[in-house]
Amino acid sequence: MWLKPEEILLKNAFKLWVTEKDNEYFVLQRRRGYGEGGGGLTGLLVGTLDTVLDSTSKVAPFRILHHTPDSQVYWSIACGATKEEIVQHWEWLQQNIMRTLSVFDSSEDITSFVQGKIRGLIAEEGKVSLVLEDDPEKFREALLRFEKWFELPQKEKLVTYYSCSYWKGRVPCQGWLYLSTNFLCFYSYLLGAEVKLVISWDEIWRLEKTSNVILAESIHVLANGEDHYFSMLLHLNETFVIMEQLADYSIKRLFDKESFQREPALSDPLQITKRGLETHARSEQFRAFFRLPKEENLLEVHESFLWVPFSHFNTLGKICVSENYLCFASQDGSQCHVIIPMREVVNVEKPDSSNRALTVCVRGKRALRFSEVRDYERLANTIRSRCGITASPQHSVSTEAIRGECQSLINHFEDNPEDVTLMVGQKDSSKAVSTEALMTVFHPQDVENLDPKMLKEKMKEQSWNIHFSEYGRGTSMFFTKKTRDLIVRGVPEALRGELWMLFSGAVNDMATHPGYYTELVEQSLGTSTLATDEIERDLHRSLPEHPAFQSDTGISALRRVLTAYAYRNPKIGYCQAMNILTSVLLLYAKEEEAFWLLVAVCERMLPDYFNRRIIGALVDQAVFEELIREQLPQLVEHMTDLSFFSSVSLSWFLTLFISVLPIESAVNVVDCFFYDGIKAILQLGLAVLDYNMEALISCHDDAEAVTILNKFFDSVTNKDSPLPPTVQQASVGNNDKASHFKVDISELIREAYEKYGSIRSEEVESSRKRNKLYVIQTLEDTTKQNVIRVVSQEVKFSASQLDELYFLFKRQHFLSCYWTMKSPILLHHDPSLAYLEQYQLGFQQFGVLFSLLDPWALCDGKSTLSLWVFRLIDENQDGLVNFKEFCYALDTLYCGSFTNKLKFLFKLHLPPAFDLPEDGVIRKSPERGRGKVDLQAYLKQWQDEILKKEETIKDLPRINQTQFIQFSKTLYNIFHGDPDEESLYRAVAHVTSLLLRMEEVGRRLQEPSSPRESAKPSTHTTAEGLPAEEASTTPESSDTSSTHSAQDAGPSPSEVEWSFSFEQVLASLLNEPAIVSFLERHVDLQTRLDQAKIAQLKVKANK
Repeated sequence: MWLKPEEILLKNAFKLWVTEKDNEYFVLQRRRGYGEGGGGLTGLLVGTLDTVLDSTSKVAPFRILHHTPDSQVYWSIACGATKEEIVQHWEWLQQNIMRTLSVFDSSEDITSFVQGKIRGLIAEEGKVSLVLEDDPEKFREALLRFEKWFELPQKEKLVTYYSCSYWKGRVPCQGWLYLSTNFLCFYSYLLGAEVKLVISWDEIWRLEKTSNVILAESIHVLANGEDHYFSMLLHLNETFVIMEQLADYSIKRLFDKESFQREPALSDPLQITKRGLETHARSEQFRAFFRLPKEENLLEVHESFLWVPFSHFNTLGKICVSENYLCFASQDGSQCHVIIPMREVVNVEKPDSSNRALTVCVRGKRALRFSEVRDYERLANTIRSRCGITASPQHSVSTEAIRGECQSLINHFEDNPEDVTLMVGQKDSSKAVSTEALMTVFHPQDVENLDPKMLKEKMKEQSWNIHFSEYGRGTSMFFTKKTRDLIVRGVPEALRGELWMLFSGAVNDMATHPGYYTELVEQSLGTSTLATDEIERDLHRSLPEHPAFQSDTGISALRRVLTAYAYRNPKIGYCQAMNILTSVLLLYAKEEEAFWLLVAVCERMLPDYFNRRIIGALVDQAVFEELIREQLPQLVEHMTDLSFFSSVSLSWFLTLFISVLPIESAVNVVDCFFYDGIKAILQLGLAVLDYNMEALISCHDDAEAVTILNKFFDSVTNKDSPLPPTVQQASVGNNDKASHFKVDISELIREAYEKYGSIRSEEVESSRKRNKLYVIQTLEDTTKQNVIRVVSQEVKFSASQLDELYFLFKRQHFLSCYWTMKSPILLHHDPSLAYLEQYQLGFQQFGVLFSLLDPWALCDGKSTLSLWVFRLIDENQDGLVNFKEFCYALDTLYCGSFTNKLKFLFKLHLPPAFDLPEDGVIRKSPERGRGKVDLQAYLKQWQDEILKKEETIKDLPRINQTQFIQFSKTLYNIFHGDPDEESLYRAVAHVTSLLLRMEEVGRRLQEPSSPRESAKPSTHTTAEGLPAEEASTTPESSDTSSTHSAQDAGPSPSEVEWSFSFEQVLASLLNEPAIVSFLERHVDLQTRLDQAKIAQLKVKANK
């Protein structure tokens, strides 16, 4: 590797380096301790120094220096991990540089020329591979060490590296942590003790920051049942964010492809960089905080002050700009933020350059003034370009008018700060839908009704109207602490749909996709899928007690929304609990609004909730358990096993408490959810447990605890609800018991915010990421245990051996996905399939793994043999082999009897294994993945497996001439390299000759009239010439050559009818002790497993 020329001092370096070659201008040196001799104690010290120092010129075992005869200064210009690499560089210098140097007169000119040439070479190399790195020179050095120490495939992309300490037991090892796309690696070398660690991201169960007395701050990694701690990191938070991003990327890409396909920025594993991961992390936080669509990315951040008219002062915060939104969030504790869609911006003015201010004018006679913006001109130009203001002719015509309007508006605010009535926005009514909210249809408000509940409802509406007058209304409304206080007190029935749309961000989705829902409804109308069948089944189970869903109006609207969403997102389709949630949305929002609210919930606010494995809900249950341990220690002391709360709370998370609370109370919870996200549900869950703490502590079993919680939910009421009794849900069967005490939902929510409002959304998101690894790995472990349980009943391997085999099988599946952007193997992993079908290998992957594990380590022609084995065990001929089929093959070869092993080899030379085309093209390729499940096909397959009889040797068909010749060659190949190779060869030749003579005698007895002269030479030649032919024919060409010979034989009936039964082959081979002992010889599977674990990655690297 060429290095940026760097001056070095050789006065004290001669003890560390040995000169191998030199000439007038260059010196090639070898590091002591490398190559011949090892270097003794000096070599150990040098190796330790190499690991600790951060410079490849000191670490690489070979280097080239440049010098001139009249100078004592040396320049390092190249280094190499191997002698071959450095010699290649040396020869290039001899051929391209040495001749040119003779034309220079001065040493300075020579050195300048050499340095310029080397820098040019480095620049050429960096154009392709290192253009995205922050410091290409240092990164090249780190990349060399990474490749030398870990020997991973060249495609593996190094993302970044850090100096740190790795704790092995109680002893810290100082070394280097390397983070690549697919692996976490660590290397340390101290006084002869080498520590090398390679962990795949998809093997990690836990990734978290920890601290204790010994380690201070460190990063804890749990993988394969082992704990790893990394400390003494200079930038621990930065390191942790990168590790978290890489682990999450790996989990999404390999296990959770539904969400991964929505991440186009990370689709190519060969293009991931540290800068890209950091940008992606910031964009994720930005979208989560402001509830923006997945397509938005954080482009710019500016510190500034925002004039807040309702508080009459400037609040400090940050302006965040994305493709379609301008957002501001305060940082002074005022909890104020505002979201301005670019489509709402009318103009941008820079009224005052002295305080670096700019004003953004928004539709509805609103203006926001930002001051002390460092790069305010750039920000103004960015907003203009995003809004298309300067390019739009209608804006250019009215520029002066708009400028005057904005300036007068600003002057008005400054002169009359108490008059903020102009801040009232206009409700966006641009998009009308075909239906009204169901609540307005089935429960219209009576304006003349003046009962206490309606009066209180009117007071709530008045409070919100005052809030709108101060803080604005619509998409550009200010969100403040006061907004949350109003939410906690309860949202008026009339405003609920509007505020849900605003808080969830669904209002922006709908505004940017006009007509989208209507198109979906038309396209999905009349479609018949598994999702639509499930929707029809659940339609009448959705709030059946509510009048709206006892009529065709409500049912039809619910059907249209659910079917349209299933059509939009077939990955999710339809999941139970979506019907309950959508029913409530339809009560308070118009049909199209309910659709976009459902999109916001399923795709942003509750990610991965509504799929077959409900991963999102399981993750939030794990977060809930953590919060219980932190916030309710008394409960934890009494109930050490918190899994009970996980099972009980699942419906809380999936339905946002709608399934356990009366509808008039549940909607208040939904209000809080749309404003605060999952944090509101977690807080309320803690409040419910806290409220019932004493009763839960005194209960004796889980059933009693469930009864206590059910009674509590039945007792929750909403005393302020204006809904009539026909709409309100009544407690079923517990009215007499629940009447002793009532809990008002507003009080319960207020208590939840007072006690647990300190829980920060950032902490919840961090806990979500941490627990997602654990949840997915737990699901994967469950899959593994189920697969091993099924397979263990049919093979003789131990549980530990099956465990290791499964690890290798699964890793081989992933190795096919690591370095490819759109690997077809990724499509083979479908968590919705049966356990055995979730991981399968194609032929290429199977061939690599089989060659590592087959019992004949020195076998010739492994590729052909593995192809036949693959075809034999692939019973349904779909081009994929599952773990059970794989273990069946290995079990036969390792643990089978002589007869079973021979039968397996015999069947390799019969259809379908032997007759399929060599290129591995499969004739049958059934559709995979989701869709309508053919239950009849599954039942028939299950019945066939039950009725399947043990195959006997008499059931096997006879083997013809072509197949028998190849069978003999296969025996020769598996004997290759064995100590008794010669005796085994002779035994095969003897058996072959014997079988051919037996067949000849049999034919003569059956055909006495056939001329002996014509048969005898042909048979004799084949029998005698077979060993010689086999010794000189490669296994790869054996199929072709033997087939041609069979075809060239012409129409001779003796050649066509030439065949053997398995019984004949078995009887003949049983008479050869050498072959019997070879096939019955015990081969240690554990040794092969240990070797395969080490070699699996290197096999891929060498390809």
